[in-house]
Amino acid sequence: MANTYSQILIHVVFAVKGRAKQIDKRWRKDLHKYISGIITSKGQKSIIVNGVEDHIHCFIGLKPSMCLSELIRDVKNNSSKFINENQLVKGKFQWQEGFGAFSYATSEVKNVYNYILNQEEHHKKSNFKKEYIQLLEKFEVEYKEDYLFEFVD
Repeated sequence: MANTYSQILIHVVFAVKGRAKQIDKRWRKDLHKYISGIITSKGQKSIIVNGVEDHIHCFIGLKPSMCLSELIRDVKNNSSKFINENQLVKGKFQWQEGFGAFSYATSEVKNVYNYILNQEEHHKKSNFKKEYIQLLEKFEVEYKEDYLFEFVD
């Protein structure tokens, strides 16, 4: 789009179906790189992709011409296909429906980047359910407990 300038920074979170701990450390970084490549191939900026065994965080510079839901649909479809075709898990790998998306100001990029970078350390102290609800509450997102991800405590 000519004469269209924007700075749209989105932190996206999505989880493995049933919150199964299927994202193995042995190939996790390859998955993160693959997801980053999907984001980039769609013409968006992949700032950082990281996560742990049951969920992923993506920090994205989104262009206004891209629908976030379509981007994440493609990320989830293609990354699950990558996992299944390479037989990285026993059985069929799937992501849960839905995702969380949170916008940030440019001044917050470093903090968000470091937060996502340090997911393993963060989850030694806090579980995913607590983390996700804290994000929803921080951003004042109304939610119904029944429609959140399947959480396994």
